Amino acid sequence: MALWGSSFIALKLAFQEMPPMWVIFGRMALGSLVFLLAWRWRGRIEYRAGDWKYLLGLGVCEPCLYFIFEALALQRTSASQAGMITALLPLLVAVGAYLFLHERVARTTWAGFLLAVLGAIWLSLAGESDAHASEPLLGNFYEFVAMLCATGYTLTLKHLTTRYSAFFLTAMQAFIGSVFFLPVAWVSAPLPSELSPLALGSVIYLGIVVTVGAYGLYNFGVSRLPASQASGFINLIPVFTLVLAALFLGERLSGWQLVAAGLVFVGVGVSQWRSQPPAPAGILD
Repeated sequence: MALWGSSFIALKLAFQEMPPMWVIFGRMALGSLVFLLAWRWRGRIEYRAGDWKYLLGLGVCEPCLYFIFEALALQRTSASQAGMITALLPLLVAVGAYLFLHERVARTTWAGFLLAVLGAIWLSLAGESDAHASEPLLGNFYEFVAMLCATGYTLTLKHLTTRYSAFFLTAMQAFIGSVFFLPVAWVSAPLPSELSPLALGSVIYLGIVVTVGAYGLYNFGVSRLPASQASGFINLIPVFTLVLAALFLGERLSGWQLVAAGLVFVGVGVSQWRSQPPAPAGILD
């Protein structure tokens, strides 16, 4: 969770010198390279007719659409505010499972979801334009759309994990992302001729440490913990993002934004009270 929280800071640093789509392509390409080198440990692959639609949908939701909206978000809002919006992911997955998988959702989950959404809206409305967030309301909306894409990814992943290993599915996302973002980056903006060590280091960090490392550690943890218990740790991402954004980017939330952030956490807590929400499998972030 600390690695995933740090991804918002690394993205903001990389975006200062590189066009967003080149940053995303770079991390996808590096992640793909690591997966290719480790392909012998790919694990279970039991293809069934028609699975290509789910595998393609998985990649379209995340990383393709997810990273497009996250890039749009981080160009307009602060890393700390964007990180707070991720607290909605477990609740969005619970609602999605209710609508599309017909899973039972407790009343406390619905109440918590409403509180968390109100907190996220309040957080956005309380934001003011500054050097870190030029358009916080629009940027936070884009981050929310990114979470919707992550929800579609998680629900599709639930369908595929019975036949494919987490390694294979994550590798497929990296491969699809590399193929998708190369032409998008090529037509969106030219690649800068010179980059600082900080920008290059940020892309390398995103590709190897976050995309590969965070998933490896999360999958290891899930293999030794109940899925519902492991999913609870996802709510730590905003905490790490807030702390790291303050340390490395000098970002600060206003008093009212801190209250709104607290409302998000209260909503998340209420949603898990005497309930077992579906466990998100993670975000490729």
